[in-house]
Amino acid sequence: MSSSGSHKRHLAARPIEEELQRAWMLAAERNVSLCVVALEIDCFGEYLAAYGRDAAEDCLETLERVIVSLLKRDEDCCLRLGQSGFLLVLPDMPMLMGRDLANKINQAVRREGLVNKESHAGAVTLGAGLAVVNPEPPFDKDVLETAKMTLRKAQRRGLGRLEIADMRISEKRAVAA
Repeated sequence: MSSSGSHKRHLAARPIEEELQRAWMLAAERNVSLCVVALEIDCFGEYLAAYGRDAAEDCLETLERVIVSLLKRDEDCCLRLGQSGFLLVLPDMPMLMGRDLANKINQAVRREGLVNKESHAGAVTLGAGLAVVNPEPPFDKDVLETAKMTLRKAQRRGLGRLEIADMRISEKRAVAA
Protein backbone atom coordinates (compact mmCIF):
# COMPACT_ATOMS: atom_id res chain seq x y z
CA MET A 1 0.00 0.00 0.00
CA SER A 2 1.26 3.48 -0.78
CA SER A 3 2.05 5.91 1.96
CA SER A 4 -0.91 8.06 0.96
CA GLY A 5 -3.23 5.05 1.29
CA SER A 6 -2.01 4.38 4.82
CA HIS A 7 -2.30 8.11 5.54
CA LYS A 8 -5.96 8.03 4.50
CA ARG A 9 -6.66 5.02 6.71
CA HIS A 10 -4.93 6.71 9.65
CA LEU A 11 -7.11 9.78 9.17
CA ALA A 12 -10.18 7.57 9.05
CA ALA A 13 -9.51 6.62 12.68
CA ARG A 14 -10.38 10.20 13.72
CA PRO A 15 -13.89 11.08 14.82
CA ILE A 16 -15.99 12.56 12.02
CA GLU A 17 -16.41 15.99 13.61
CA GLU A 18 -12.66 16.29 14.29
CA GLU A 19 -11.85 15.40 10.66
CA LEU A 20 -14.46 17.84 9.36
CA GLN A 21 -13.02 20.63 11.53
CA ARG A 22 -9.49 19.90 10.25
CA ALA A 23 -10.65 20.00 6.62
CA TRP A 24 -12.84 23.08 7.25
CA MET A 25 -9.92 25.06 8.66
CA LEU A 26 -7.59 23.88 5.87
CA ALA A 27 -10.07 25.00 3.20
CA ALA A 28 -10.73 28.29 5.03
CA GLU A 29 -6.98 29.04 5.24
CA ARG A 30 -6.57 28.36 1.51
CA ASN A 31 -9.81 30.20 0.65
CA VAL A 32 -11.08 27.18 -1.34
CA SER A 33 -14.20 25.03 -1.30
CA LEU A 34 -14.81 21.92 0.79
CA CYS A 35 -16.83 19.00 -0.55
CA VAL A 36 -18.42 16.57 1.88
CA VAL A 37 -19.94 13.43 0.37
CA ALA A 38 -22.23 11.09 2.32
CA LEU A 39 -22.41 7.62 0.73
CA GLU A 40 -24.70 4.79 1.81
CA ILE A 41 -25.54 1.33 0.54
CA ASP A 42 -28.98 1.52 -1.07
CA CYS A 43 -31.55 -0.87 0.49
CA PHE A 44 -29.11 -1.64 3.33
CA GLY A 45 -31.80 -2.92 5.72
CA GLU A 46 -32.94 -5.47 3.16
CA TYR A 47 -29.30 -6.41 2.39
CA LEU A 48 -28.60 -6.95 6.09
CA ALA A 49 -31.74 -9.08 6.54
CA ALA A 50 -30.89 -11.24 3.50
CA TYR A 51 -27.15 -11.72 4.03
CA GLY A 52 -26.44 -11.08 7.73
CA ARG A 53 -24.01 -8.88 9.68
CA ASP A 54 -20.77 -10.67 8.63
CA ALA A 55 -21.54 -10.43 4.91
CA ALA A 56 -22.58 -6.79 5.34
CA GLU A 57 -19.29 -6.01 7.07
CA ASP A 58 -17.34 -7.79 4.31
CA CYS A 59 -19.26 -5.75 1.74
CA LEU A 60 -18.48 -2.50 3.58
CA GLU A 61 -14.78 -3.40 3.78
CA THR A 62 -14.73 -4.03 0.02
CA LEU A 63 -16.51 -0.72 -0.60
CA GLU A 64 -14.05 1.13 1.62
CA ARG A 65 -11.11 -0.38 -0.29
CA VAL A 66 -12.68 0.66 -3.61
CA ILE A 67 -13.43 4.21 -2.39
CA VAL A 68 -10.00 4.78 -0.79
CA SER A 69 -8.30 3.57 -3.99
CA LEU A 70 -9.95 6.47 -5.85
CA LEU A 71 -8.83 9.15 -3.37
CA LYS A 72 -5.62 10.46 -4.90
CA ARG A 73 -4.77 13.38 -2.59
CA ASP A 74 -3.33 13.09 0.91
CA GLU A 75 -5.81 15.54 2.44
CA ASP A 76 -8.84 13.56 1.21
CA CYS A 77 -10.24 10.95 3.55
CA CYS A 78 -12.94 8.33 3.86
CA LEU A 79 -14.65 7.78 7.22
CA ARG A 80 -17.28 5.23 8.20
CA LEU A 81 -20.68 6.86 8.62
CA GLY A 82 -23.13 4.84 10.67
CA GLN A 83 -23.47 1.12 10.00
CA SER A 84 -24.06 1.35 6.25
CA GLY A 85 -22.10 4.20 4.78
CA PHE A 86 -19.11 6.46 4.41
CA LEU A 87 -18.27 10.12 4.58
CA LEU A 88 -15.74 11.63 2.20
CA VAL A 89 -14.09 14.82 3.41
CA LEU A 90 -12.50 16.57 0.43
CA PRO A 91 -10.90 19.96 1.16
CA ASP A 92 -9.86 22.08 -1.84
CA MET A 93 -12.08 20.13 -4.22
CA PRO A 94 -14.32 22.03 -6.64
CA MET A 95 -17.93 20.87 -6.80
CA LEU A 96 -17.61 19.42 -10.32
CA MET A 97 -14.58 17.35 -9.30
CA GLY A 98 -16.52 16.12 -6.27
CA ARG A 99 -19.41 15.13 -8.55
CA ASP A 100 -17.01 13.33 -10.90
CA LEU A 101 -15.43 11.47 -7.97
CA ALA A 102 -18.86 10.33 -6.72
CA ASN A 103 -19.67 9.06 -10.23
CA LYS A 104 -16.30 7.24 -10.47
CA ILE A 105 -17.00 5.59 -7.12
CA ASN A 106 -20.40 4.36 -8.33
CA GLN A 107 -18.83 2.99 -11.54
CA ALA A 108 -16.10 1.22 -9.54
CA VAL A 109 -18.71 -0.27 -7.18
CA ARG A 110 -20.67 -1.61 -10.17
CA ARG A 111 -17.47 -3.16 -11.57
CA GLU A 112 -16.96 -4.96 -8.22
CA GLY A 113 -20.21 -6.82 -8.94
CA LEU A 114 -21.30 -7.16 -5.30
CA VAL A 115 -24.59 -9.05 -5.39
CA ASN A 116 -27.70 -7.75 -3.66
CA LYS A 117 -30.67 -9.94 -4.54
CA GLU A 118 -32.91 -7.66 -2.44
CA SER A 119 -32.31 -4.68 -4.74
CA HIS A 120 -34.06 -4.49 -8.11
CA ALA A 121 -30.60 -3.59 -9.50
CA GLY A 122 -29.42 -7.06 -8.39
CA ALA A 123 -26.19 -5.50 -7.13
CA VAL A 124 -24.95 -3.27 -4.34
CA THR A 125 -25.32 0.40 -5.23
CA LEU A 126 -24.46 3.55 -3.31
CA GLY A 127 -26.61 6.61 -2.91
CA ALA A 128 -24.59 9.83 -2.62
CA GLY A 129 -25.21 13.29 -1.23
CA LEU A 130 -22.62 15.98 -1.90
CA ALA A 131 -22.53 19.26 0.01
CA VAL A 132 -20.10 21.97 -1.07
CA VAL A 133 -19.25 25.03 1.00
CA ASN A 134 -16.69 27.84 1.05
CA PRO A 135 -15.61 27.55 4.70
CA GLU A 136 -14.88 30.49 6.97
CA PRO A 137 -14.11 30.20 10.69
CA PRO A 138 -15.71 29.13 12.91
CA PHE A 139 -16.46 25.52 11.93
CA ASP A 140 -20.13 24.88 11.08
CA LYS A 141 -21.26 21.26 11.14
CA ASP A 142 -24.29 22.11 8.96
CA VAL A 143 -22.22 20.81 6.04
CA LEU A 144 -22.46 17.28 7.51
CA GLU A 145 -26.22 17.50 8.06
CA THR A 146 -26.67 18.94 4.56
CA ALA A 147 -24.68 16.06 3.02
CA LYS A 148 -26.85 13.54 4.92
CA MET A 149 -30.11 15.26 3.88
CA THR A 150 -28.92 15.36 0.28
CA LEU A 151 -28.11 11.62 0.47
CA ARG A 152 -31.68 10.91 1.66
CA LYS A 153 -33.04 12.94 -1.27
CA ALA A 154 -30.85 10.95 -3.70
CA GLN A 155 -32.07 7.65 -2.24
CA ARG A 156 -35.72 8.72 -2.56
CA ARG A 157 -35.05 9.26 -6.29
CA GLY A 158 -33.72 5.72 -6.82
CA LEU A 159 -30.67 3.49 -6.69
CA GLY A 160 -27.12 4.72 -7.24
CA ARG A 161 -28.22 8.36 -7.36
CA LEU A 162 -26.27 11.51 -6.57
CA GLU A 163 -27.76 14.77 -5.31
CA ILE A 164 -25.77 17.97 -4.79
CA ALA A 165 -26.37 20.83 -2.34
CA ASP A 166 -24.40 23.96 -3.14
CA MET A 167 -24.24 25.79 0.18
CA ARG A 168 -22.20 28.57 -1.43
CA ILE A 169 -25.36 30.03 -3.01
CA SER A 170 -26.93 30.91 0.36
CA GLU A 171 -23.59 32.36 1.51
CA LYS A 172 -23.52 34.71 -1.48
CA ARG A 173 -27.11 35.77 -0.81
CA ALA A 174 -26.31 36.53 2.84
CA VAL A 175 -23.27 38.61 1.82
CA ALA A 176 -25.34 40.53 -0.76
CA ALA A 177 -28.00 41.31 1.85
